[in-house]
Amino acid sequence: MSNNVLVMTILVKDEVDIIEANIKTHTKLGVDAFIVMDNNSTDGTRDVLASLSQKYNIKIIDQKGEYNQAKWMLSLAKMAKKIYNANWVINNDADEFWLPTNSKNLKENLNFRGSVLTVNRYNMILDTLAQESNNFFNSEYFVKNPVYYGNIKNKIDEDISIPLIKIAPKTIVNPNGLLYIRGGNHKALHILNFIDYLKSGYDKIKRFSNIEVFHYPIRSYEQFEKNIKNRKRLLELNRNIKMGPHYKRWVKIYNQGRLKEEYENNILFNKEQIKVLEHFNILKRDSTIKTKIEI
Repeated sequence: MSNNVLVMTILVKDEVDIIEANIKTHTKLGVDAFIVMDNNSTDGTRDVLASLSQKYNIKIIDQKGEYNQAKWMLSLAKMAKKIYNANWVINNDADEFWLPTNSKNLKENLNFRGSVLTVNRYNMILDTLAQESNNFFNSEYFVKNPVYYGNIKNKIDEDISIPLIKIAPKTIVNPNGLLYIRGGNHKALHILNFIDYLKSGYDKIKRFSNIEVFHYPIRSYEQFEKNIKNRKRLLELNRNIKMGPHYKRWVKIYNQGRLKEEYENNILFNKEQIKVLEHFNILKRDSTIKTKIEI
């Protein structure tokens, strides 16, 4: 490995439909090594990881404990420092693809010293054409300008399209001096930017524009339902667990027997709906995204 080492960590649970593309894509984009923590997957994800580890530099961690994303991701970043002497760590999710906005790869864009980089993240929309082709990577639209619905926590009976709401950015971190990672890697605190944080807070941190994250949160009804069942189980085990309000909303809808209706009305987009949203600049089409992903 070179002196400039880029490691990606991934926390997975039942991501068999996307984890291979994630590893292949980010390897092609310059990631040197992966540390993947599997949290009791039952859909074959663990077997896929074992197979991939024969070809790619992947260290697999089997985590059987109760879900604790922030703690686990911080531990994985520290592991990246200890095992690989990483200069930069991308704490990733299996459904996120980190794509450069220029002609350089990820590693070339990160060939400098720093502490925490904040990058924009966008939801990819699942449309009927992608669903019919049985390949969610055929989707070409992402949410460029999100819709504001206000506080969604208690809007169970309202038609709200969660994929259209604003989502938090992600961070790339230098593990040397890393103090803290928040939840899903939306914010991080490093000893080198601690003073800046005290002065201005997280929200004033400048975005690193050379890399963007494209998020595929819902890829089929089967995957969506399985995800919500897992979230329901976590909430039943620990009612105080930290979880996004959209997931809590979906769990309540699932308990009411309306998850399929939610999927068809507010998650899956047809051609006419996309045309309207594109007209109002909520959605943006980019046919090049799918060409950058290795399937």
